[in-house]
Amino acid sequence: MIRKSKATDGTAAGQVGIKKKSKVPGVMITQFIETLPEGKSHPDFTRKPIALTIQEGKFAFFKAIVIGDPTPTVTWSRNNGDVSDTSRYQSKYDSPSNEHTFEMPNVAPDQADTYKCFATNEYGQAMVTVVLNVIEVGFKKDKAQKQAADAIEGDFKTVLKRKSKVRPKSEQPEKKEGEMDPKFWELLLSADKKDYERICAEFGVTNYRWMLKKLNEMKKEREEEQAQFIKSLSNLRPIQVNADGTASFEIDMDLIEQSSSIFLYKDGEMIPYSKELGDKLKHSLKKIGKKYIFSMRDLMPEDAGLYQLDVEDVNMFSTDFKIPMVDFLVKIQEVKAKEREDAIFECVLSNPFAKILWFGKNMPLEQGDKYDIEVSEDKLIHRLLVKDCMVADKGIYCACAGIKSCSAWLVIEADKDAQKGKKTARKTTRAGGSGQDLQKIAKEQQAKLEKEKEERKEQMKASEEAAPPPAAPTDTPVVAGSAASKPRVVNEPTMTGSHPPVVEATTTVLKTKPGITSGLSNIYALRGKSAELQVKMNIDSDGTWFKDGKQLNSGAGITITKDGNSHELRIKSCSDDSSGIYQFTSGEHSTQGKVTVGDVPEFDPDDLHKFSKPVIVRAGQNAAFKMPFPPQESLEVNWFKDGTELKDGGGVKIVRERNHSRLLFRDCLRIDTGEIKIQLKNPFGAIEATSKLIVLDRPGPPEGPVKTVETTSSIIEIKWDPPKDDGGSAVTNYIIERQQTGQSLWTKLGDVSADKTSFRDRNVTHGKKYNYRIYAENPEGISDALETAESIMAGIMILAGPPGAPKVVSASKTCINLTWTPPGDDKGVPIIGYQVEKRKKDTNQWIPLNAVNEPIEDIKYAVKDISEGSEYEFRVTAINESGSGDPSPPSAMVCAKNPNMRPCFKDPEDFIVVRAGNSARIKICFEAEPPPQITWLKDDEKISAWINIINTEGTSQLVIPNSKRSDSAIYTIKAKNSVGEASFDIDLRVTDEPKVPGPVELEQTVHGKLVISWAPSPDQELDDRLYYIVSQHDSLNRVWKTIADRLFTNTYTASNILPGTEYHFRIYAKNDMGLSDPSPSPTWGTNINKVPVTSNGIISTEVSFERPPSILVPLKVHTPPKGYQLFMTCAVRGYPAPAVSWYLNDICINSENNYYITNSFGVCSLYILRVRPKDSGEYKVVAVNSFGKAECSAKIFVRD
Repeated sequence: MIRKSKATDGTAAGQVGIKKKSKVPGVMITQFIETLPEGKSHPDFTRKPIALTIQEGKFAFFKAIVIGDPTPTVTWSRNNGDVSDTSRYQSKYDSPSNEHTFEMPNVAPDQADTYKCFATNEYGQAMVTVVLNVIEVGFKKDKAQKQAADAIEGDFKTVLKRKSKVRPKSEQPEKKEGEMDPKFWELLLSADKKDYERICAEFGVTNYRWMLKKLNEMKKEREEEQAQFIKSLSNLRPIQVNADGTASFEIDMDLIEQSSSIFLYKDGEMIPYSKELGDKLKHSLKKIGKKYIFSMRDLMPEDAGLYQLDVEDVNMFSTDFKIPMVDFLVKIQEVKAKEREDAIFECVLSNPFAKILWFGKNMPLEQGDKYDIEVSEDKLIHRLLVKDCMVADKGIYCACAGIKSCSAWLVIEADKDAQKGKKTARKTTRAGGSGQDLQKIAKEQQAKLEKEKEERKEQMKASEEAAPPPAAPTDTPVVAGSAASKPRVVNEPTMTGSHPPVVEATTTVLKTKPGITSGLSNIYALRGKSAELQVKMNIDSDGTWFKDGKQLNSGAGITITKDGNSHELRIKSCSDDSSGIYQFTSGEHSTQGKVTVGDVPEFDPDDLHKFSKPVIVRAGQNAAFKMPFPPQESLEVNWFKDGTELKDGGGVKIVRERNHSRLLFRDCLRIDTGEIKIQLKNPFGAIEATSKLIVLDRPGPPEGPVKTVETTSSIIEIKWDPPKDDGGSAVTNYIIERQQTGQSLWTKLGDVSADKTSFRDRNVTHGKKYNYRIYAENPEGISDALETAESIMAGIMILAGPPGAPKVVSASKTCINLTWTPPGDDKGVPIIGYQVEKRKKDTNQWIPLNAVNEPIEDIKYAVKDISEGSEYEFRVTAINESGSGDPSPPSAMVCAKNPNMRPCFKDPEDFIVVRAGNSARIKICFEAEPPPQITWLKDDEKISAWINIINTEGTSQLVIPNSKRSDSAIYTIKAKNSVGEASFDIDLRVTDEPKVPGPVELEQTVHGKLVISWAPSPDQELDDRLYYIVSQHDSLNRVWKTIADRLFTNTYTASNILPGTEYHFRIYAKNDMGLSDPSPSPTWGTNINKVPVTSNGIISTEVSFERPPSILVPLKVHTPPKGYQLFMTCAVRGYPAPAVSWYLNDICINSENNYYITNSFGVCSLYILRVRPKDSGEYKVVAVNSFGKAECSAKIFVRD
């Protein structure tokens, strides 16, 4: 049964914890479900809180902005304490800005901590940490040290008893002869196999067989110890420096018990750490799932050492942090590149460094299609090439060497000439660089390093010669090496099995016994050349030479000599037989070294001649180099371009076979042109072969600036220089184009041969200005253009005379209109326009209102760039092909203000309807100068205090926040200033959708007609604009149709009522807000609600419908405002149908065009589109037939 560790990411039971990456660095996102629904998202931060250092007693706060759907809930917490005390911690949210704020008023020292902000919704959680540092008033150093000591978790009495297997230097016991440093084994246990050779070379171990056997035994023991506390251990990443200036290492470790203690050591000494980087301690150990990340900030040289991570008392990982003594002599500089151009960063180091780290926007960069990382042969110059720059590549780039770093911006300028939607061609130019001679700086630094190296050698030699022989007991040997008293580990040829490596040592004794001061070492000798082996003793003593165990004597090509304390063996001409192990023995002391004979690598002469021929390709093609060589052991092959070593990756491909090597450049650019060199290197020496890569491309632009050789009224002669880069092919000719100033068309004038770098333009007009473009052309194409910096005029400058003084046509606070007369003398050159200038009163500066290349073609201009209340004067200059002439006399001083005018209203609305409960707004725009005094009235009385009046420049607004029906009234606005006054009435109706009319009754008193009556709507008394609509449908046609509209009465007579047919009616109430629900009628059909007709009590089969006229519904009194519409209605019956006449003040108005009169089956209506004061009076309706007459009247009052 496998036990699983508890979830630590805050997910609930049944949820998954999927880690997501945020666009904002430092934000941790956990997604609760595998697939998000469409349109939904987990929380994320668009703005995270920023770390804060503040003095105690100040106001501290953090701000964050989060996104997510549904909207996340934001909470705050701190590592050491809670935030529930509302007097010290307050969480706020500002909805307009979407900002969450965490405030700490009067911050105290105990509130310094790491705070966490959580954004959570049902789909996930986002978390970010932020540090608050509080500066105490009266800071105590001992208090800070105590707090730092308290940061380490656990019982210190127990913790301080723990020891690492790698002991501190102060506690290391004296090392015995042949004993290995424990650090060697700890590093091997955590290292990859590819690093074994490097570690062994560092500690001087050459017996790999013995090392591997013992390492396997130690690994088995270590894995058994680790199994007590962990389930698995993987992804061990050694310590390295990051782009942000920190160093870190990480491992994936699955603990059996999550409560197990974790300890960190440096060189055997325990170091305290915090759980978040950025806290008070220098070191931190952060856990993310099963991943443990150790980080260290504020790097210093003393931070170098062996770092170990232990769980309880078992080591899990060891890594060696080395800090090379290196600095930047030349730092990378800011680069400004155009889109699709290459950009290069360059730097020079103080000491050779094989590889530095490059970062772009905090991400590590590697050799590839996008980036080329180059290192010079002396390892001092390092370059980063960003290829084919796009806008997305913009950002900060960083170079890191050890703990030193430098950074610079890469700024990308968008290509303005690119066509929209089309990708432009890649540019062949390269932007950036240091702007210094890096080769010279590197050469000087190399010479300086060599000089320092020689000085150190001289000092060591002088100290050795000056030092007295070491005093030691005659029976106690002292371990010595060739240059110092340290053991030298060698691989004895007789060593087999599991024996430890032999530590060779020589002894130095008292003066009475000999000792070796300088022993033998391994050498490589060239075949056919001489070789020398030398041993130095501390006293004059004899010795014997051996080769592979056999004694040697002088002769047979070997010479053995002795000069005092120095013994020398010389091989006259080395051969394969000279290879072997040579040993020198003197008494009890001996030293040995290995001699290997070989040759420097060689090239075949034919292959060398073939390789030396240049490789010529066109831009965009591939270029390949191949060099055969005899197969050799320990042969190192390197390729160089212009002295810089090439690496495999990106556009460069290097292939190494047993007997040859190939170099391939993909998609060559012109900048790839240069010297190509291959170097073969072995222990005996190096050999080089050079070739050349020539990339043919279109030439660069001609060199400028364009010089004017001659300019007359009919000729312009220009001159330029050839291009710096001819593209690898000779320039064949130059192409010249011309553009007249003020026009957009470029015209080709012709071309000239390559040996001529001047052109004479004879087709010019006197006084006109021209621009020129020159292109260079070779067989590969046409270059970019060289353009004249300034326009060139044909002949001398002829300027126009001054125009007439400007006159002010009109002036306001926003605009002053000017007009002027043309110059009296244009001097024979046409005027193309004018330039207007202004001068503010009490100033001396004339400011142009338009550019010379944007002339005003008319002789009038509206000046809008003015300030209200300021006084100005203006002048005008005439412009011709030669430029602007003399200015005119200035105009009279004019003030930018509106002329006095009586108030007037602009397009006001006189009728506004608002739904009850909504805010009512009446906005009136006006014009007046000076600004008027605004007064509002309601039904000719002052408005109440709760009605808001908002006056701004040119507008006045009346606002009723929560309108009621009682707010319906005639509102009057009055505007008054010193010139006059004006007023305007607005009819404001506050209403609502009408209520349903009352019950409907049906009555038939006349054959074929039906009287419909209903109870009024409850809103009829409150709204004088309310009217009724009658709808009908019958059994013959089930479709509802409107039979009457705009009824202001509560009855209606329906006609064409057929017997035997069922009828249904609906009554609606309608006002300015809308239509009410219907009030239905009872069903009308055969023998329903009929009125029996009798004649003197005698039943007759004939019925008479004749009757005199009568008024069913009389006219009503109306008081409409002036300019409003009026609708009057009454109902009349009688048989035969009576003739109806309308009267106003006893004058018949039936034939008047101002009135629209209708009579529909007894419903008589009169409609006036816009009432006038003269429409006031008494209106009378007279109905007459053969049986009599009926009339009714009502008065109309038209309000102002």
